Amino acid sequence: MTDALPLYRLEIPSHSQTEFIDITPQIRSVIHQSGITSGLCLIFVPHTTAGLTINENADPDVITDIKAQLEQIVPSVTPFLHAEGNSAAHVKTSLMGNSLNLIIEEGMILLGTWQGIYLAEFDGPRKRTVNIKILKEK
Repeated sequence: MTDALPLYRLEIPSHSQTEFIDITPQIRSVIHQSGITSGLCLIFVPHTTAGLTINENADPDVITDIKAQLEQIVPSVTPFLHAEGNSAAHVKTSLMGNSLNLIIEEGMILLGTWQGIYLAEFDGPRKRTVNIKILKEK
């Protein structure tokens, strides 16, 4: 059984059309502020053109490669029916997903040595909201 703490909200600005923003420090800060030592951290982005992912944050070339491969899979110049012209961003977001579930143990999120949490922007620049719910283990 768990107890939910209040909803935390981060406002993250993006600065380019496609960008992967490392939000690991902000998530760690929220967990620290919560004061819990064991539980779950649920992260949700309420946007249709921005997502979340966990990946390597030691070598920036990995993110560069991910962005390049996503552009090859879903080129922005592909003709789409959606009138706004951002359908590629919608498809890329669907591939990334918009939520993450993280385990908290001993007051820390359990990430691998090289892992970081990224907000994936595909239709920027914009201001994005990241909702965080922490569930405390009883």
